[in-house]
Amino acid sequence: MELKFKVSGRIARPIEEVFEAVADPAKLSAYFTTGGAVGRMESGKTVQWEFADFPGAFPVEIVKVEKNRRIELRWEANEGPPEAGDPVVRTAYMTTVVFFFDALDDGRTLVTIEEGGWHETPNGLKAAFGNCQGWSQMLAALKVWVEHGINLREGFYA
Repeated sequence: MELKFKVSGRIARPIEEVFEAVADPAKLSAYFTTGGAVGRMESGKTVQWEFADFPGAFPVEIVKVEKNRRIELRWEANEGPPEAGDPVVRTAYMTTVVFFFDALDDGRTLVTIEEGGWHETPNGLKAAFGNCQGWSQMLAALKVWVEHGINLREGFYA
């Protein structure tokens, strides 16, 4: 079984505005990366993200960016520390995240986020579910911030 997921949501703003809210580190920091983002998402670049609930900046490799269409990135899978009696020796590995941006006829933007690549283990499954929750929260935070200027994550984790 391949561990992957897809989440999506509709944002009531034009595609250019929604794309920039993800690609621009200052905008991303305003509603998602609670510890800040450094570096614009551009093909072949590595940016830094930090979250209050996972202290310490970490690298995010930007694989490919197609303006107003798609952002593909890779980052280290976070399976957490080994549990007592865990027979699996964990090695660092990357998962792949792809954002898709689709302009809708009514002026809204459909944002879809897919992530996959976890090891097919109980800890890989747990990590996949955790990231699915995180990306769903990101979409909700993106919608409320872009449409209403409200940061849903402020004070939520710290």
